[in-house]
Amino acid sequence: MNIGIPTEIKPDERRVALTPAGARELTRRGHRVVVQRGAGVGSGFSDDAYVASGAELGTVEQVFVEGELILKVKEPQPEEVDRLTPQHTLFTYLHLAAEPLLAVGLADSGARCIAYETVEDAAGRLPLLRPMSEIAGRLSAQFGAAALTAPGGGRGLLMGGVPGVVPAEALVLGGGVAGTAAAIVAAGMGARVTIVDRSIPRLVELDERFAGQVRTIHASELALEELLPAADLIIGAVLVTGARAPRLVRRSDLALLRPGAVLVDISIDQGGCFETSRPTTHSAPTYLVDDVVHYCVANMPGAVPATSTRALTNATLDYVLRLADLGPEAALEADPLFARGLNVADGRIVHGVVAAAVEEAMTPA
Repeated sequence: MNIGIPTEIKPDERRVALTPAGARELTRRGHRVVVQRGAGVGSGFSDDAYVASGAELGTVEQVFVEGELILKVKEPQPEEVDRLTPQHTLFTYLHLAAEPLLAVGLADSGARCIAYETVEDAAGRLPLLRPMSEIAGRLSAQFGAAALTAPGGGRGLLMGGVPGVVPAEALVLGGGVAGTAAAIVAAGMGARVTIVDRSIPRLVELDERFAGQVRTIHASELALEELLPAADLIIGAVLVTGARAPRLVRRSDLALLRPGAVLVDISIDQGGCFETSRPTTHSAPTYLVDDVVHYCVANMPGAVPATSTRALTNATLDYVLRLADLGPEAALEADPLFARGLNVADGRIVHGVVAAAVEEAMTPA
């Protein structure tokens, strides 16, 4: 099979979909890998490293014209959608619930589009989303700590405080992979951390994991109203597979926060869990609403591409090999859990939850 790896063109995106080690695994099985020149530079991989792994270098035109399986990191940008045809299988993060126009464009292209974030495993987990969720969670605490400083626009707080001065209060909404990672780093920096989640069994697991060092609270509207006034940093880390993220903090709730408090929205790829969230970039990561700092970078792991690219390939390579070895149709038919990643095929949105979210977004209010 011909596999194409284009350079990511989303603003401030330095990751690449496949490492040279991944390319070697494909070429040694007889597949052809065409990598756009310079695609790996942002992650620390030279063109020579890909060539040494058996890949070929080419232009973006060659990648798309000659490629059958297109591997990416982020959702295709408009000019990339225009390059897709029915010959293509696209394998990448899509997050279509928050991008209805992209969903329509992909359907119109005729391409088969498989989303990393809706592939499941036997336990109902999301194995291809997990590594980026973990990285985003860890970064959310780091970036949140920077935003809390006076130069960052925040209250001028040090996350861990110092002897005689209380540390920052960090509130994490969601106890999944990203939220847990955020809590680990925030607690490690010395903040007083509270995790809010709807699942009692998950709260029990978190309480045992953190051995009482982190508070756990069952999610409710009243609980959130009581917690917000004391919070300095609020990290939103909620996820409903394939669907738009629920909005947990409304515009009116900002009045409960102190000036200079910080919101970090890990869920921004799925539309954001704060009503006042809008996507930002690493070049301009924050903005103010009612004196509250919002950090809503839509590709947070792109800040650490040398780590993220390796973690992504580690997770995706087995699936990529199956697509290449068996062909997309046979690979998906052989594994119903892999098939849950299929979002677009035959000119339509075929994932039920994604289709419902896109329809809702496209329906006039």
